[in-house]
Amino acid sequence: MAARFKVKRKGIGQMLRMPGMEAEMLRRAEVIKGVAVGLSPVDESSPDPGHYKASWETDSTARGGRRRDRAVAYVRNTAYYARWVEYGTERVHAHHVLLRAAQVGGRNQ
Repeated sequence: MAARFKVKRKGIGQMLRMPGMEAEMLRRAEVIKGVAVGLSPVDESSPDPGHYKASWETDSTARGGRRRDRAVAYVRNTAYYARWVEYGTERVHAHHVLLRAAQVGGRNQ
């Protein structure tokens, strides 16, 4: 006889917000952050060399996602020029640090 399984949306929502789920999302974000730090460019001629590399941080919440119904973790760079490093400008090529870190870090988990 085949097993039966009945989905309860409330139970799935509780599972997606569990402390263990949030901890796992944060662990994965820390792996990606570590890769991003390793990939970060350092301009020795700038007034504050290494600022971009030192500005990576992670954060997590149990109420994230589009509907605020699941645990999520974030990796971000707080340097004001992080967007320009990631996507480039007319004069500077894009480094795509976070994109490459997510690709590499996602495989190393």
